[in-house]
Amino acid sequence: MREIVMATNNAHKLQEVRQILGGRFQVKGLAEIGCHEDIPETASTLEGNALQKVRYVHEHYGVDCFADDTGLEVEALHGAPGVFTARFGQMNGYGESHDAEANIRCLLDRLQGADNRRARFRTAVALILDGREHLFEGIVEGEILPAKSGNGGFGYDPVFSPEGRGVSFAEMNAEEKNAISHRGRAIERLAAFLATI
Repeated sequence: MREIVMATNNAHKLQEVRQILGGRFQVKGLAEIGCHEDIPETASTLEGNALQKVRYVHEHYGVDCFADDTGLEVEALHGAPGVFTARFGQMNGYGESHDAEANIRCLLDRLQGADNRRARFRTAVALILDGREHLFEGIVEGEILPAKSGNGGFGYDPVFSPEGRGVSFAEMNAEEKNAISHRGRAIERLAAFLATI
């Protein structure tokens, strides 16, 4: 089985990607290659952040790898939180960075009374393989629910309902979510590319 490194220490992301790839690849996280530092994500786009991560790992650890960056883009908030998705609550005085509850509270407060609740999740995946860079994208359209619903998933999953489903990501099982999710679509494009080489 082919081995590939994902430039993340996020256990939720690793588990989700391993489920999506379903045994086609052995996916290692950063801790498994001895990388424990906090890799900067200072780009102004999702693609830029994903590239920043893979370039760092490739340069410092000499391995081919891939990384993703995901943003929630809400129409009524002019595309925010976007590249600041993981830090949205903290940036607005709601808690710590990467605090899912704080992020959700902040988002729901910002959308209070809004008629337009349309949103999309977008994932950019960057790959460095044999010294060459590649980008893949996955998008899922949907809307922000007025309150949390469901106990599964992670991040904003309890308040994001994908188009035509009538439930939140947090109400779906992993297989259902991964079949239509932004990350699932981007990782499938990555896997399809890897299968051709």
